[in-house]
Amino acid sequence: ITAEMFTAALPKTATKLGDPPSTLRLESYAEGLSLQILHIGSYDDEGPVLARLHNEVMPDKKMVFNGPHHEIYLSDPRKTEPSKLKTILRQPVKLLD
Repeated sequence: ITAEMFTAALPKTATKLGDPPSTLRLESYAEGLSLQILHIGSYDDEGPVLARLHNEVMPDKKMVFNGPHHEIYLSDPRKTEPSKLKTILRQPVKLLD
């Protein structure tokens, strides 16, 4: 998504949902190599998924952390039951030398 697309979407969204919060922003990440997984379920259940990614997948692939993980929320928690929430969990990594 571009900054122009983001700006153009704000009035359309405001018509349906009301004015966006003042903290709403578009951010870009240039994180490079990353591992990611789609988590389906409650936000409270993300811990074991991240633990598996960090403690099993990364060592198996000879990767180490290259920044903090972040989350991309695909579902609206106001309209989706917790067991059906979809979140991309993304961890920047780098290969061991």
